Amino acid sequence: MALLGYALAVVIGISLGLLGGGGAILTVPVLVYVMGIGVKQAVPTSLVIVGLTSFIGMLRHRTAGTVDARAAITFGPAAILGSLIGTRAALLVSPQVQLTVFAVVLLAAATMMLRPRREPLHPAPTRRPLPLILLLGTGVGFLTGFVGVGGGFMYVPALTLLAGLDMKTAVGTSLALIVLSSAAGVVGYLGQVHFDWVLVGVFAGLAFIGVQIGSMLVPKVPQERLRKWFAVLLLVMGVVVLLKR
Repeated sequence: MALLGYALAVVIGISLGLLGGGGAILTVPVLVYVMGIGVKQAVPTSLVIVGLTSFIGMLRHRTAGTVDARAAITFGPAAILGSLIGTRAALLVSPQVQLTVFAVVLLAAATMMLRPRREPLHPAPTRRPLPLILLLGTGVGFLTGFVGVGGGFMYVPALTLLAGLDMKTAVGTSLALIVLSSAAGVVGYLGQVHFDWVLVGVFAGLAFIGVQIGSMLVPKVPQERLRKWFAVLLLVMGVVVLLKR
């Protein structure tokens, strides 16, 4: 099953390259159900992989000028704090609780992806709702640390609505936030769980290859249709996780 899991790492990378984010949400199910890794190890392992792949994606967006440093700095501290809290909480609950929350996240992500993407209708307000930004950043960061997902499906609409960013810049900035929250989560898990660094390296390396393939396929694949099919996959995966948790 390890070979299948590594093959799926390439598929995850391809989805990341095609969609610009979101594909890494499949990392935990692949690690748990395909590679047979326990949830308590799979979540922090996923954080390393998600963080690394997001970092590569962020560098590409930074080169293209589609990372808003001010928005990242505004959301970043709350995301880091939320991720650290999430790791502490994850160590206190059962794997079944984590998988239940993860299934809900999958279903929520699918719902968000089924909605059509829209550019913000109005520019960002001069006084941003800071409490809402802090609450959202902390909440998404918590999910990152608790179940090992990046949370781009929540960051992107938040950055377009609350920070007034265009879609491409919102995607690039969300990758920066995912890197920050993933790194914080990994720090929170260090010394608490075992990391198989060989698995991490191979899985992440194959995902990077997939990202390059996916990026080359972008001009040839209808994005909205792909998002809808991927959302359907997430819906099915969410139901499967609920049934098998």
